[in-house]
Amino acid sequence: MKKYLVIQTSFIGDVILATALIEKLHAHNPTAQIDICLRQGNESLFIGHPFLRQVHIWNKKKNKYKNLWLLSKEIREKQYDVVLNLQRFASSGFLTLRSGAAHRIGFKKNPLSFFFTKSFAHDISDKGTLHEVERNQKMIEHITDKFAAKPKLYPSDDDYERAKRITNGKKYITISPASVWYTKQLPKEKWIELLDNTALDIEVFILGGPGDRALGDEIAVQSKHTRVTNLCGQSSLLGSAAFMRDAFMNYVNDSAPLHLCSAVNAPVTAFFCSTVPAFGFTPLSDHARVIETKEKLDCRPCGLHGFKTCPKGHFKCGDIDVNNL
Repeated sequence: MKKYLVIQTSFIGDVILATALIEKLHAHNPTAQIDICLRQGNESLFIGHPFLRQVHIWNKKKNKYKNLWLLSKEIREKQYDVVLNLQRFASSGFLTLRSGAAHRIGFKKNPLSFFFTKSFAHDISDKGTLHEVERNQKMIEHITDKFAAKPKLYPSDDDYERAKRITNGKKYITISPASVWYTKQLPKEKWIELLDNTALDIEVFILGGPGDRALGDEIAVQSKHTRVTNLCGQSSLLGSAAFMRDAFMNYVNDSAPLHLCSAVNAPVTAFFCSTVPAFGFTPLSDHARVIETKEKLDCRPCGLHGFKTCPKGHFKCGDIDVNNL
């Protein structure tokens, strides 16, 4: 039996996209053991996942390097045949090297890639043509095929039942207005405008983490829409995904909720402010669209991940028309 380990110790969105490799590996080798290595905090994505045997967790917030060493021992003891490293930092390169796997595969951008048995380019630019799942797929096309799978998550029956109880059979949309990066986040005023232009017979649910509660409250209070419920901090990641699947539409930033939609094939409208679709992180749902400013800005994109504030001070890339959506 082949034993695979996928390493993705980055943020939630990147981890969700990594699930495409799990789907592809399982489809081509249903008897294989597939494990994943994550940063602590992302493991709830994989509760009840049908194709994963074990989730390795790296606690980076306390005793970071001691925990990295202990994690490397834990991984080495599993004697993996193939380690697939999707991260581009030395810490994940160290885990890959220490694994002792016969096949150590990753990206050339990793500073320890010279220890890998295979390495691949990871090219991101505003002229790009590949999606991130396609870049990741390069690692396994020699053992599967060249066609990337879609990411997929598996909310539980309880997650879906809870969503049904709350929505009570009504037509609804969700909005996920927050982002870790300010310049990836559609301005609050635009979210309010979007809700003000939403038909009053449509329920609106605001999704996000506990730290997004205040923003959700501000949008709900300041909007003229009378059927808005702020659920920030009240759902797990899988619970939010279940909520999104049956929505009439989900409105998101270029952030993790976008990829949650892709992972349950939920309808999605994604707003791209400082980042651009060409970077390769667009939604993969059957019903998906991307909305961005129509103004040609010489400062856009200003970076791959966004910034805490607009480097130019005007945030014109956030001036997106949200009418008639």
